[in-house]
Amino acid sequence: MRATTIHAPFDMRVEDVPDPVVTLPTDAVVRVLRACICGSDLWAYRGEAARQPGQRIGHEFLGIVEETGTEVSTIGRGDLVVAPFMWSDGTCDYCREGLTTSCEHGGFWGAVGYDGGQGEAVRVPYADGTLVRLPADAASDDHLLSALLTLSDVMGTGHHAALGAGVREGATVAVVGDGAVGLCGVLAAKRLGAERIIALGRHAVRTDIARRFGATDVVAERGDAAVAAVLELTGGQGAHSVIEAVGTEQSMQTAVHITRAGGAVGFVGVPHGSGTGLDLGVMFNRNIALRGGVAPVRTYIPELLPDVLDGTIDPSPVFDMTVGVEAVPDGYKAMDERTALKVMVTN
Repeated sequence: MRATTIHAPFDMRVEDVPDPVVTLPTDAVVRVLRACICGSDLWAYRGEAARQPGQRIGHEFLGIVEETGTEVSTIGRGDLVVAPFMWSDGTCDYCREGLTTSCEHGGFWGAVGYDGGQGEAVRVPYADGTLVRLPADAASDDHLLSALLTLSDVMGTGHHAALGAGVREGATVAVVGDGAVGLCGVLAAKRLGAERIIALGRHAVRTDIARRFGATDVVAERGDAAVAAVLELTGGQGAHSVIEAVGTEQSMQTAVHITRAGGAVGFVGVPHGSGTGLDLGVMFNRNIALRGGVAPVRTYIPELLPDVLDGTIDPSPVFDMTVGVEAVPDGYKAMDERTALKVMVTN
């Protein structure tokens, strides 16, 4: 089969690799219909996250089950399924508590020795604990497939940030970051009943999507100017809930300083840069909470799925470029150059 591999910074290739097969009785093989490129994939692309030459890549996909191991009981051949960005056994203490990203037997797609989502098929470990069945008729609805694909990562991650930030009915929410996760954070905040949503972003195409998703205000400034703008919009108090979806020192500093006393920051931006940006003195004095981390999207899919299926939420606009598998390197280049927000890969 064909699959995307990474060999060095900016050196993405689509190559022939062995077809995946059921290796363990808990495995399944999924033929990929839709995958995508994540902003976090760009850290490997740019050489800021280590990868072995030839390693697979891609952690967001949905597709059709082609084969299952003898112990797989909840899904079967021909089922349409979505895979969260990590596999998990569904039975360990962490999984039972909903923290599937800390599963004792879990792992990331594209890890050394495992398939990545940006290819034609994937071997799925712990298929019962990992995969979520989707309605069969969704396979023929391109628009719905796009929306469902976001459940593999960005929609669940935005939801995780909103929960971490304590978004509630009537709250004022600020979202730092205009990437796909930040935009899904806007959508998640709206879904949870936020009354006012302030999107921080400098790219009009993206902030237009933020408004479509429910943002009531847009702040294009950065750093101290962004803090001043948000405080002005909120009568000097700041937002009850702040979603941090970037992961840099500056973005975290901004998030903390625009949070209202007694509020919370939900952080899901993959940390990178020179430091944390946390001012513990400010957080202590103003009773600001910090929650977040790697989103256990497998836990959230059953909750979010009905709203995607009935159109209550539609995250599909985060995809603004579509490529076939052979053109995945072009998709990376477009996202790196910010000419694309999020690239979908079709098979």
